[in-house]
Amino acid sequence: RVPEGPRCPWVALSLSQAGNVPVIFDEHHLSEVQNTASEEKLDRVVDSMKESKVALIGKIHTPMEYKGDLASYDMRLRRKLDLFANVVHVKSLPGYQTRHNNLDLVIIREQTEGEYSSLEHESAKGVIECLKIITRAKSQRIAKFAFDYATKKGRAKVTAVHKANIMKLGDGLFLQCCKEVAELYPKIKFDTMIIDNCCMQLVQNPYQFDVLVMPNLYGNIVDNLAAGLVGGAGVVPGESYSAEYAVFELGARHPFAQAVGRNIANPTAMLLSASNMLRHLNLEYHSNMVSDAVKKVIKGGKV
Repeated sequence: RVPEGPRCPWVALSLSQAGNVPVIFDEHHLSEVQNTASEEKLDRVVDSMKESKVALIGKIHTPMEYKGDLASYDMRLRRKLDLFANVVHVKSLPGYQTRHNNLDLVIIREQTEGEYSSLEHESAKGVIECLKIITRAKSQRIAKFAFDYATKKGRAKVTAVHKANIMKLGDGLFLQCCKEVAELYPKIKFDTMIIDNCCMQLVQNPYQFDVLVMPNLYGNIVDNLAAGLVGGAGVVPGESYSAEYAVFELGARHPFAQAVGRNIANPTAMLLSASNMLRHLNLEYHSNMVSDAVKKVIKGGKV
């Protein structure tokens, strides 16, 4: 729901014009690159999302430089809405020439704690301590989400990805929580894999994977690795969930600054994210219309 006359983002505009989609967009500009980011703007975005429960967002770029606040706007948005589960469905698109074809796997990532806790400090000159936070409650929550997702989508296997051989307490707790939750879902096969081996296996034989669940940093890396298997960051949609909210976004979060002005940025991921949003809103016909159109163009080699 929206006040009259907002300027629609181009995806929203193409949806409403070409597809006559019955969705009204409330548009907000939040960008650390264009200097349109502030705590006040973030609060307005959060208020709007709390009202609608559903959002479609672009990439909120996070600058590399330290500007006095360790948590980026992206991270703050996730924390304010408790968007604990990030889901990236990596699926081959016929028409793109890639090394592996017919891929279909899902990466589920806990994204409110882990290495991205923004708890860093200089304990002595030239010595930085960066805290990785793993809790039983959030590990159990993401594990249950992964098994519920697998059950709902008819998936056969969940793989927990970890580094418990080195981080025995932190990743050890995450792994233990996954094992405990797995026992409650006897019909779904469960296995575990160390993160470095997982990356190699994804490149060599990605067909062995179905649903993968992992802590924050590993998920960030594996999302991008898997996106590369099916055509790159520009073709993989993603979504984030809390108990109340659903946010649809890019699967591999790249600003892709080097594409500016070169007419090579790929809108596929954003359009497929929009399609997934429509499906979430029970607009099945409109969702299929958007995704089928995108897939038809790619399969036909028109771009």
